[in-house]
Amino acid sequence: MYLELDHLKKHFDGREVVRDLSLTLERGQLLCILGASGCGKTTTLNMIGGFLEPDSGSVRLDGQDITRIPPEQRPVTTVFQSYGLFPHMTVLQNVIYGLKFRGVKREQARQKGMRYLDMVGLADYASAYIQEISGGQQQRVALARALIVEPKLCLLDEPFCNLDAALRTRMRHELKRLQKDLGLTMVFVTHDQEEAIILADRIAIMDQGELVQNDAPLDLCRRPASPFVAEFMDLESLVWTEDGRLLKIIKR
Repeated sequence: MYLELDHLKKHFDGREVVRDLSLTLERGQLLCILGASGCGKTTTLNMIGGFLEPDSGSVRLDGQDITRIPPEQRPVTTVFQSYGLFPHMTVLQNVIYGLKFRGVKREQARQKGMRYLDMVGLADYASAYIQEISGGQQQRVALARALIVEPKLCLLDEPFCNLDAALRTRMRHELKRLQKDLGLTMVFVTHDQEEAIILADRIAIMDQGELVQNDAPLDLCRRPASPFVAEFMDLESLVWTEDGRLLKIIKR
């Protein structure tokens, strides 16, 4: 397996936030970690990214144990809710920022930056400053910046939560297109069941620090592992194509 989480545990103030969590993900797949607030999903993401060190257990990526490697040295990028863009830089300067630490020459970085801006539909905004573009456009800049360094793994912590419903729907499809076109491996944290079903190749549902089910969306919705999973998904009817693509979600 490409990503392996092996018996991860994490405590805060004597409380077990992540309990003996193990899961795997294949290269090129998108995993959604789904659960209510406080279930441990963001803590899990932060252990994968290196922002938190597990009390026990390990994180392996592409055969390498990265558990004790600092976040800046991991072949992993993270897109946070706040985006973390630099307001004094242009859109293009933000996107290519990480390349200067990898010895990429200025003109080569500029050309690559323009390619990635074109991928996210922002080539015309390369010279704009962050405060001059919309929230949805800022989200795309953050995504391009994370992807341009060609990470082995991209982590996303509820990146669409600050967008309105229409833009959130559009960005889901944009992200899924990029993920498939570039063959990216991603872990996406969300509390939104519909978002997880639309985006994920695998959905890992957490409850009170425990992994309660890890399955393909179709299998999870058709065969929930417990009454908790069935109730949490809160779905009465899902319309699928024969090849397993979701057409429609009908909420209770």
